[in-house]
Amino acid sequence: MHYDSTSKVLLGARVVSEQGTYSEGFVRFRDGLIQEVGSAEEWRRENGEEVISLSNRDTVVPGMIDVHIHGVNNADTMDASPEALDIIARALAREGTTAFLATTMTQDPASIEAALVNAAQYIKKGQSPGKAECLGIHLEGPFISPQRAGAQPLKYIQSPDVKQFQKWQEKCDGWIKLVTLAPEEPGGMELIRYLKEEGVISSIGHSDATFDILEQAVKMGCTHVTHLFNGMRGLHHREPGVVGAAFLKHELLVEVIADGIHICPEMLSLSYRQLTSNRLILITDSMRAKCLQEGSYDLGGQEVRVVGEEARLSDGTLAGSILKMDDGIRRMKRITGCSQEDLVQMSSLNAAIQLNLSHRKGSIRTGKDADLVVLDSDLGVRMTYCRGMLAYARNSYSESERSTQR
Repeated sequence: MHYDSTSKVLLGARVVSEQGTYSEGFVRFRDGLIQEVGSAEEWRRENGEEVISLSNRDTVVPGMIDVHIHGVNNADTMDASPEALDIIARALAREGTTAFLATTMTQDPASIEAALVNAAQYIKKGQSPGKAECLGIHLEGPFISPQRAGAQPLKYIQSPDVKQFQKWQEKCDGWIKLVTLAPEEPGGMELIRYLKEEGVISSIGHSDATFDILEQAVKMGCTHVTHLFNGMRGLHHREPGVVGAAFLKHELLVEVIADGIHICPEMLSLSYRQLTSNRLILITDSMRAKCLQEGSYDLGGQEVRVVGEEARLSDGTLAGSILKMDDGIRRMKRITGCSQEDLVQMSSLNAAIQLNLSHRKGSIRTGKDADLVVLDSDLGVRMTYCRGMLAYARNSYSESERSTQR
């Protein structure tokens, strides 16, 4: 894989790094990796390096990681084409996302298999610096509850099945990293146990499970919850359900869609207070209509109507989102008052830890991948570097801000 061998420095902005936050700092990177991080006062120019001078109103943060995204810009994982995944990988940099899990949905087994095989081939052969990195696959369905299907087609839902999972995992060379399932369905506990043994994350989602069942699931190895409040048994004063387990079981990291539609502001605030930045993972769950105009779009053979910021099936069921990650962190900041350090943990670090990739993703530290995002004072994305290569620069970033010593 070809990396940019030119040394580059982001200089003068606030830097939220693993070792602490610099009010005015620098990040040096080369060959796809972070070489040095520190205070701007400590920076000394190296011969031939390119310096990008930034304002102290800007902030450099690690690239965001979206573990639950179906599509964007009229492309979807279920399209089962390398072109679709490449469109997704290129588009995500605009919102500050530098890594993602290609997420499938409930469909007939052959369509799921085609999407899995295509994703595996893309991961192995289609990736390069300068676009978001596909880290693996999130298998959302078909092992879910018909009672909590949401926008997942009922006719293709099936009970959790270890043999079916084994077949799919073999077909895609082990790239399934996360599985959303309903533990209460026949075979659910068996699949959770198997996934734990194989090092695959099992996530409670599209589930009608009671709290008692979820206690068993956590003991079996469940460590994740798919899009909190959506597609699950809610919180009740005599039956805590999936939401209660998400709140009370500290073994669980919990996805939230911070679009103001899937979760109202008050419940988002409550979730943040209960779970804190230590256990929340910001996701988009976005579908192909993201970045496009209002209108009708396909989601797993179903018509989705996008009006304003909402994507719904004909019966009114929410069908994913059109949320961008930078919009999500802005809303999270506005509603909860959390710090930028908290936002980094929820949008990047927690996902990296959950995927067992924190040795190279999720924070700004020497030796890690140069996945870097420059945010303006309103948390808008100015620049995104994916493994050291500029993947996106907003128009306001002019050549006058770049100085080079040859």
